[in-house]
Amino acid sequence: MNYLSTRNDAPPTGLAEALRAGLAPDGGLYVPESLPVLAVDDLAGSADLPTTATRALAPFFAGSELENELTSICREALDLPLPVSEIDAGPSWMLELFHGPTAAFKDFAARFLATCLDRLRSDDDPVQTVIVATSGDTGAAVAAAFHRRPGFRVVILYPDGRVSARQAHQLGCFGDNVATLRVQGNFDDCQRLAKQALNDRELIDRLALTSANSISIGRLLPQISYYVHAVAGLYRQLEAPIDIIVPTGNLGNALAAILARDLGLPIGTVHLATNANRTLPDYFSGMDYEGRPGLKTLANAMDVGDPSNFERLAWFYRDRDPRNAGITADSVDDETIRQTIARIHRQSGRIVCPHTACAMEVLDRRRASGNDRPMLLAATAHPAKFETVVEPLIGQPVPLPPALADLLDRPSQANPMAAEFEPLRDRLLAGG
Repeated sequence: MNYLSTRNDAPPTGLAEALRAGLAPDGGLYVPESLPVLAVDDLAGSADLPTTATRALAPFFAGSELENELTSICREALDLPLPVSEIDAGPSWMLELFHGPTAAFKDFAARFLATCLDRLRSDDDPVQTVIVATSGDTGAAVAAAFHRRPGFRVVILYPDGRVSARQAHQLGCFGDNVATLRVQGNFDDCQRLAKQALNDRELIDRLALTSANSISIGRLLPQISYYVHAVAGLYRQLEAPIDIIVPTGNLGNALAAILARDLGLPIGTVHLATNANRTLPDYFSGMDYEGRPGLKTLANAMDVGDPSNFERLAWFYRDRDPRNAGITADSVDDETIRQTIARIHRQSGRIVCPHTACAMEVLDRRRASGNDRPMLLAATAHPAKFETVVEPLIGQPVPLPPALADLLDRPSQANPMAAEFEPLRDRLLAGG
């Protein structure tokens, strides 16, 4: 399997080089040259996610340096709890993606990417610098995945004052080979700075620079696998296609669900649930795509005004309009997020984070419109990460999962930085 740039101005490359580079040399995002075909019957006997992922991702690893390592990579990186719990509102289930070491769905993909890059290292390779922009959860997941791994250094960029207090603490609590910078700007500024660094030839050559954002193909592939696993399991029970609802900001997790469908899994419509950042809802309602500055919301990990993975979506659907491809997008404002968190807890006792609340609101809207198809809803973060939002709405504390409690007990530090490239460049070259 070769990998191409979405901008079509870079030569095809193998998976190993695409993983090492993060971003294609023409500034595009790497995509597989073709999508294999996968049926539920192909997954017979796949009792856990690592086994499903090994089967689903094998064609993407074909011919690569990692082909013979895929089974061990999946077993090491993806052996995390993945409950699928039934919820109210018709035939509906919640895919709980927040049981990893940093209590967010990003743990699956960050661990997978780190394990792949680790397998690709030789003892005499230079230290590789991994740069990551985060709107809240990605940075901590990447830090946890690479923390104290020999041969790697991580630099995290996050928008100062635009993540929850517990998210900020997580981002700065690792130390060692992880440096955290709080940028005076929004997530789109952080993303812009990371992309500038990844297009700087001197930084690439001197630091072996790569990305751990969802622009990396190593983040996208494992996310496909958990949708494949969950949908295959439900389909065996229901023998009917399943719609999927995904809270989304940078569009990576949602694109993974769309690609799982394009592989051949019995997935119906993919519904995108955004916060007040309306770039995707406006586009899917018929407007031209227009990136814009990200707005600050309660669902801060989705505060993205110009989703990077839209470029990938446009590439995969270059021969047809994505707006006619079974994808919808809804925007949920802060007040509705509050009402949804309170209502869900009042009705069922379930506690959800602001991002998952966006998806729950979209589920209710679909049911109200007469859609009674089976629905799988992605729950993306543990509500304890957003206690200042959630606890006043439900009138009780949110219990901390043990892994998150451990991280919050550590000291935390992040250095301030202007939203300008030169200060970042200087820090990267100085090693801090």
